Amino acid sequence: MPAEESSAALRGDRSRATAAISRALTPPLLAGAGSPAALGPALRVRSATGSRRPSAPRSKGRSGGPRSPRGGVRRMYEQARRAWDRPLTAYYLILGAGLLITVLGLVMVYSASMIKALELDKPGTYFFRKQFLAAVIGAGLMALAARMPAKLHRAFAYPLLMGTVFLMVLVQVPGIGMSVNGNRNWLYLGGPFQLQPSEFGKLALVLWGADLLARKQDKRLLTQWKHMLVPLVPVAFMLLGLIMLGGDMGTAIILTAILFGLLWLAGAPTRLFAGVLAFAGLIAFVLIKTSPNRMSRLACIGASEPGPGDSCWQAVHGIYALASGGWFGSGLGASVEKWGQLPEPHTDFIFAITGEELGLAGTLSVLALFAALGYAGIRVAGRTEDPFVRYAAGGVTTWITVQAVINIGAVLGLLPIAGVPLPLFSYGGSALLPTMFAVGLLIAFAREDPAAKAALAMRRPGVRWKTMRRRVKKRPSGER
Repeated sequence: MPAEESSAALRGDRSRATAAISRALTPPLLAGAGSPAALGPALRVRSATGSRRPSAPRSKGRSGGPRSPRGGVRRMYEQARRAWDRPLTAYYLILGAGLLITVLGLVMVYSASMIKALELDKPGTYFFRKQFLAAVIGAGLMALAARMPAKLHRAFAYPLLMGTVFLMVLVQVPGIGMSVNGNRNWLYLGGPFQLQPSEFGKLALVLWGADLLARKQDKRLLTQWKHMLVPLVPVAFMLLGLIMLGGDMGTAIILTAILFGLLWLAGAPTRLFAGVLAFAGLIAFVLIKTSPNRMSRLACIGASEPGPGDSCWQAVHGIYALASGGWFGSGLGASVEKWGQLPEPHTDFIFAITGEELGLAGTLSVLALFAALGYAGIRVAGRTEDPFVRYAAGGVTTWITVQAVINIGAVLGLLPIAGVPLPLFSYGGSALLPTMFAVGLLIAFAREDPAAKAALAMRRPGVRWKTMRRRVKKRPSGER
């Protein structure tokens, strides 16, 4: 019995020792899961031993590291879109594109007209000096137009129209008007200076037509056909008749395009628009059919050879000039076609000389500038609430873009040669002055936008300094 009791006591002591060892080896989290005091040591033990599960790698953004190409392209697109939607975008596009086209035109006029001036026993800078003088005067007119309010432009519309009609009538008076290249549409001013009143007729039709349609819209009269057509269409046809008396069909096409642009902006119904277009097309068909010169120009579309009697000589050599330019051209002043091969290299076909000397890069740059100017004009016309601004900006944009398309299309052999200059680019002060004034109109309209006006006010030195002073916080006296 004593031996059995001693063995039982030994087994009890052994079980108590085993329980004590198991309690000592058990983790605190399992031993006292319910007690908050036990959680702290357990978490510390786990973090120290590295038993924590590794987290997923984070994508690196602005701090560096690889980025997905799609995200980078999207970010660049968003930044470009925000920059494009800024209030002053149209203002800077019109100002920059207009000045760049004019300056590049001066360079090309000097390069393209040098040989022509020497052929006429004139100094090599003869045409350039006249064009530079016209550009200086045009810059003054552009600055004046950009500072004039819309009310003053509207008041200027009627005197400009009446003065232009009077000068166009004088062109037909014998002894006063003169003919150039078969077209009687010039006035001799004395010395080397001449004036083409029909170029000012484009500006007169834009301003007068915009003011007329704006006043009728204010009175809610444009819903009636007679108020939409009269007196806009009769006055436009009067200008077209005076121009066609001199045989200048190219300028007549531009005036017709301005008329259609004004009617489109006024909301002319499709039937009315189609009727006016059909009538103008019928008149143009009769005028082309009855003139052998115009028929020969129409036959030169897409010509690759001069043809019988060299009737397509100018169109073909324009293509030759463009083809020989290559990607980057033969160099400024190194044109071959201007050495008597290409007629009118500094006026109607200056784009061909640009392609020969500056190559595809130069011609695409000119096209991009005209596209930027056209887009900015459409943007100004589309965002304004003033009907006069909308009609005038749309008319000016139609005028410049259509004239550029007709000139470039003729050089490329896609359209008949209409004898119209490339706006702001070709030689000719009579065409440059009203066009630069029209660009000043677009600048003035872009400045009148409320958001653009506020942005320009913030850029003034005084306003900006006061704004910066308000933003800077005062620092303690001991802080540097």
